[in-house]
Amino acid sequence: MSESLQFPHRRFNPLRGQWVLVSPHRTDRPWQGEVNKTSGFSDVHYDPQCYLCPGNTRAGGKVTPVYTSVYVFDNDYAALLPDSPEPHRENAPELLRAERERGRCRVLCFHPDHSLTLARMQVGDIRKVVDAWTEEYRTLGAEPDFRYVQIFENRGAMMGASNPHPHGQIWTTEHVPDEPQAETESLAAYRASHGSCLLCDYARLEAREGVRIVAENDGFLAVVPWWAVWPFETLVTAKRHVRSLLDFEERERDALADILKQVTTRYDNLFETSFPYTMGFHQAPTDGEAHEEWHFHAHFYPPLLRSATVRKYMVGFEMLGGPQRDITPETAAERLKAVPARHFTERQGKA
Repeated sequence: MSESLQFPHRRFNPLRGQWVLVSPHRTDRPWQGEVNKTSGFSDVHYDPQCYLCPGNTRAGGKVTPVYTSVYVFDNDYAALLPDSPEPHRENAPELLRAERERGRCRVLCFHPDHSLTLARMQVGDIRKVVDAWTEEYRTLGAEPDFRYVQIFENRGAMMGASNPHPHGQIWTTEHVPDEPQAETESLAAYRASHGSCLLCDYARLEAREGVRIVAENDGFLAVVPWWAVWPFETLVTAKRHVRSLLDFEERERDALADILKQVTTRYDNLFETSFPYTMGFHQAPTDGEAHEEWHFHAHFYPPLLRSATVRKYMVGFEMLGGPQRDITPETAAERLKAVPARHFTERQGKA
């Protein structure tokens, strides 16, 4: 890495059209701020108080069946509804606009074992989750009222997860949300001006430089992106130009399960904790358009900064000016790549 990149500079995110301030010298500053509790692992395989464990009654009164693999259901407290009416306001001023937003919110339990996380699941079991994600994208995306399917996971209390049971969410929306809409515009503009795919070209650049690669397999590349905002943020991108989960071959579904296992295991091993993050897939909108510009990828946004107990906060300049990070993406990638590929609990005989 160039020595000049060890001084404050900014980097451009071509997916978002956004600049990121990088301040490597700030890693030496003392920390007297908040110290959070560590996120340990549960050794409870079934929790009678957990509404996602098989056979238990959920908060709304419905019973979760005794499932043995993945289980998907409509969120009992959904943020979106399929039949929301159009908001009507007489003589509403232009600056106070409102629009109807219809959608569905689904919950996908990854495994019946309450103690597991993606990092501690077997690749074969993660593959079952990939298959379930694919079918949800297919089914929900076919509904004519919905134009986007957002698949995501909030892992850990630090990221707002309301339940530690291994699970994620799937929201569909009537309009394409801001983040994938910005990426749609950037990907389309790049394709129009270069005649190629932005993320295909970027993956080739990363493979050539090698310094930001965290993990890879035949189907996917995981890197700390050049423009990363969160300290140990990663971008997982398909090596083949595919628009969505529906375009995957069987081997690529296996590869997606494997790369998710690799990335989450390295996260846990970095600070030997259950590493919190928000992870989500960005893929082609389901609005009936071809979207040849789209390239399937996943974003991991983890908050931890210095240790298992010190997190990065997006405040001050980040809220009022723009995103900023301390350690360089190259340093973050080096640290993630350096940890063992086998989960630390297995090495310690705690699995």
